[in-house]
Amino acid sequence: MKILKISSYALVGLGLMACVTNPITGRSSVQIANNSEIATAAASEYRSTLSKAKVITGTTDANRIKNVGGKIKNAAYAYYKSIGRESALSGYNWEFNLIQDSQLNAWCMPGGKVAFYTGIMPVCKDDNGVAVVMGHEVSHALAGHGNERISQAMLAQYGGSLLGGTMSNSQWAGVFEKVYPIGAQVGLMAYGRKQESEADEMGLYLMAMAGYDPRTATSFWQRMEASSTGNRPPEFLSTHPNPANRIADLNADMPKALQYYKAAGGKL
Repeated sequence: MKILKISSYALVGLGLMACVTNPITGRSSVQIANNSEIATAAASEYRSTLSKAKVITGTTDANRIKNVGGKIKNAAYAYYKSIGRESALSGYNWEFNLIQDSQLNAWCMPGGKVAFYTGIMPVCKDDNGVAVVMGHEVSHALAGHGNERISQAMLAQYGGSLLGGTMSNSQWAGVFEKVYPIGAQVGLMAYGRKQESEADEMGLYLMAMAGYDPRTATSFWQRMEASSTGNRPPEFLSTHPNPANRIADLNADMPKALQYYKAAGGKL
């Protein structure tokens, strides 16, 4: 069996956990997995997903996804460059696609592979609504939430066996699939509440940096909550914070977001 040598895992045995600090939110997290391997696996699954789906191109909504995604991507690059961290984004190869599917969902895999489902577009309504979702999903990738969740799964499942600094292909594949379920539900990443809350905050700042009004975020999330059927929320909200808490947190982050919006030329 082929063995993957992942030297960063040896840091665990030395007690030198790879602690990564988000340059936008300041939150720190343990990320010991190999970003290049994660991005490669994510890109493969993304291509597989697109090959089985009906990808919409050339429509107003399809173009909106690409345009808004491009602006938020560029805003992120500009910010990271301004703080001397542009090298952190060198491994991203962005794609923005709209998929024909009635689910109210969108997702971004590690490495910048984004998909929106047509079902969420009426809730988005316009560019600002798309920017709320895009900022949130792009933030999952930029913050390394995939690496964080994979690292948590690796440590929980293999613990001391990581001390040697190697994992087999089957072990790696098992961990990846646990965090990124394979198949039709590929977009339903197993993110935790802390990561979802961070994606809300970071996404709010990114949309503002890109020139989209962050004040529209609260109304978007209210529309998403209103779209719930009975006691079952849309998949997009299944692991997300309580709606009331989310709105309160967004309002708490709004003054900083409005500073970014003003700097981007937005009108207050």
